[in-house]
Amino acid sequence: MTVFRVHGRFLEVSEGLARPAGLTAAWWQVLGAVLREPLPVAGIARAMGMTRQGVQRVADLLVEKELAEYRPNPAHKRAKLLAPTDEGRAAVARIRPGHRELAERLAGELGVDGWRDCLESLRRLSAAMERVTEA
Repeated sequence: MTVFRVHGRFLEVSEGLARPAGLTAAWWQVLGAVLREPLPVAGIARAMGMTRQGVQRVADLLVEKELAEYRPNPAHKRAKLLAPTDEGRAAVARIRPGHRELAERLAGELGVDGWRDCLESLRRLSAAMERVTEA
Protein backbone atom coordinates (compact mmCIF):
# COMPACT_ATOMS: atom_id res chain seq x y z
CA MET A 1 0.00 0.00 0.00
CA THR A 2 2.89 2.35 0.71
CA VAL A 3 4.18 2.01 -2.85
CA PHE A 4 0.73 2.75 -4.28
CA ARG A 5 0.38 5.80 -2.03
CA VAL A 6 3.80 7.21 -3.00
CA HIS A 7 3.14 6.44 -6.66
CA GLY A 8 -0.21 8.23 -6.52
CA ARG A 9 1.33 11.26 -4.86
CA PHE A 10 4.15 11.43 -7.42
CA LEU A 11 1.62 11.21 -10.25
CA GLU A 12 -0.47 13.98 -8.73
CA VAL A 13 2.57 16.25 -8.28
CA SER A 14 3.90 15.36 -11.74
CA GLU A 15 0.59 16.25 -13.37
CA GLY A 16 0.65 19.59 -11.55
CA LEU A 17 4.19 20.33 -12.71
CA ALA A 18 3.54 19.25 -16.30
CA ARG A 19 0.15 20.94 -16.86
CA PRO A 20 1.41 24.56 -17.13
CA ALA A 21 3.91 23.40 -19.79
CA GLY A 22 1.10 21.88 -21.86
CA LEU A 23 2.08 18.31 -21.00
CA THR A 24 0.75 15.42 -18.97
CA ALA A 25 2.90 13.37 -16.62
CA ALA A 26 2.96 10.53 -19.19
CA TRP A 27 4.00 12.90 -22.00
CA TRP A 28 6.74 14.33 -19.77
CA GLN A 29 7.92 10.81 -18.89
CA VAL A 30 8.21 9.72 -22.52
CA LEU A 31 9.82 12.99 -23.65
CA GLY A 32 12.26 12.73 -20.76
CA ALA A 33 13.34 9.31 -21.94
CA VAL A 34 14.46 10.67 -25.32
CA LEU A 35 16.02 14.00 -24.35
CA ARG A 36 19.58 12.63 -24.51
CA GLU A 37 19.15 10.37 -27.50
CA PRO A 38 16.34 9.16 -29.75
CA LEU A 39 15.03 5.71 -28.83
CA PRO A 40 12.58 3.21 -30.29
CA VAL A 41 9.27 2.80 -28.48
CA ALA A 42 10.33 -0.58 -27.08
CA GLY A 43 13.51 0.97 -25.67
CA ILE A 44 11.53 3.74 -23.99
CA ALA A 45 9.17 1.18 -22.50
CA ARG A 46 12.07 -0.84 -21.08
CA ALA A 47 13.81 2.24 -19.67
CA MET A 48 10.65 3.62 -18.08
CA GLY A 49 9.01 0.39 -16.92
CA MET A 50 5.98 1.02 -19.13
CA THR A 51 4.19 -1.17 -21.65
CA ARG A 52 5.20 -0.86 -25.28
CA GLN A 53 1.57 -0.21 -26.22
CA GLY A 54 1.26 2.58 -23.67
CA VAL A 55 4.44 4.24 -24.88
CA GLN A 56 3.30 3.88 -28.50
CA ARG A 57 0.03 5.65 -27.71
CA VAL A 58 1.84 8.52 -25.96
CA ALA A 59 4.53 8.73 -28.66
CA ASP A 60 1.88 9.02 -31.38
CA LEU A 61 0.18 11.83 -29.44
CA LEU A 62 3.48 13.65 -28.95
CA VAL A 63 4.15 13.44 -32.69
CA GLU A 64 0.61 14.61 -33.45
CA LYS A 65 1.12 17.61 -31.11
CA GLU A 66 4.53 18.29 -32.74
CA LEU A 67 6.34 17.78 -29.45
CA ALA A 68 8.26 14.81 -30.88
CA GLU A 69 9.03 13.27 -34.24
CA TYR A 70 9.80 9.85 -35.62
CA ARG A 71 13.18 9.38 -37.27
CA PRO A 72 14.60 6.49 -39.28
CA ASN A 73 16.36 3.85 -37.21
CA PRO A 74 19.54 2.57 -38.87
CA ALA A 75 19.41 -0.55 -36.69
CA HIS A 76 15.82 -1.50 -37.57
CA LYS A 77 13.75 -0.53 -40.60
CA ARG A 78 10.32 -0.68 -38.95
CA ALA A 79 11.07 0.45 -35.35
CA LYS A 80 11.51 4.18 -35.84
CA LEU A 81 13.28 6.33 -33.27
CA LEU A 82 11.35 8.90 -31.24
CA ALA A 83 13.08 12.26 -30.74
CA PRO A 84 11.85 15.48 -29.14
CA THR A 85 11.27 18.52 -31.33
CA ASP A 86 12.46 21.95 -30.26
CA GLU A 87 8.93 22.57 -28.98
CA GLY A 88 9.05 19.35 -26.94
CA ARG A 89 12.41 20.29 -25.43
CA ALA A 90 11.06 23.74 -24.58
CA ALA A 91 8.02 22.23 -22.84
CA VAL A 92 10.23 20.01 -20.68
CA ALA A 93 12.48 22.98 -19.93
CA ARG A 94 9.45 24.89 -18.60
CA ILE A 95 8.92 22.12 -16.03
CA ARG A 96 12.50 22.18 -14.72
CA PRO A 97 12.20 25.11 -12.24
CA GLY A 98 9.22 23.54 -10.44
CA HIS A 99 10.83 20.11 -10.56
CA ARG A 100 14.08 21.50 -9.14
CA GLU A 101 12.16 23.28 -6.36
CA LEU A 102 10.36 20.06 -5.43
CA ALA A 103 13.64 18.10 -5.39
CA GLU A 104 15.25 20.75 -3.17
CA ARG A 105 12.31 20.70 -0.77
CA LEU A 106 12.43 16.90 -0.59
CA ALA A 107 16.19 17.00 -0.01
CA GLY A 108 15.64 19.57 2.74
CA GLU A 109 13.00 17.37 4.34
CA LEU A 110 15.03 14.16 4.11
CA GLY A 111 18.55 15.53 4.51
CA VAL A 112 21.37 14.63 2.14
CA ASP A 113 21.95 11.17 3.66
CA GLY A 114 18.23 10.41 3.77
CA TRP A 115 17.85 11.52 0.14
CA ARG A 116 20.74 9.26 -0.88
CA ASP A 117 19.33 6.34 1.14
CA CYS A 118 15.90 6.73 -0.52
CA LEU A 119 17.42 6.78 -3.98
CA GLU A 120 19.54 3.70 -3.28
CA SER A 121 16.55 1.87 -1.78
CA LEU A 122 14.44 2.68 -4.86
CA ARG A 123 17.20 1.39 -7.16
CA ARG A 124 17.49 -1.82 -5.15
CA LEU A 125 13.71 -2.27 -5.09
CA SER A 126 13.49 -1.69 -8.84
CA ALA A 127 16.28 -4.21 -9.55
CA ALA A 128 14.71 -6.77 -7.23
CA MET A 129 11.31 -6.35 -8.90
CA GLU A 130 12.95 -6.92 -12.28
CA ARG A 131 14.57 -10.11 -11.06
CA VAL A 132 11.55 -11.61 -9.33
CA THR A 133 9.10 -10.78 -12.12
CA GLU A 134 11.26 -11.99 -15.02
CA ALA A 135 10.34 -15.61 -14.36
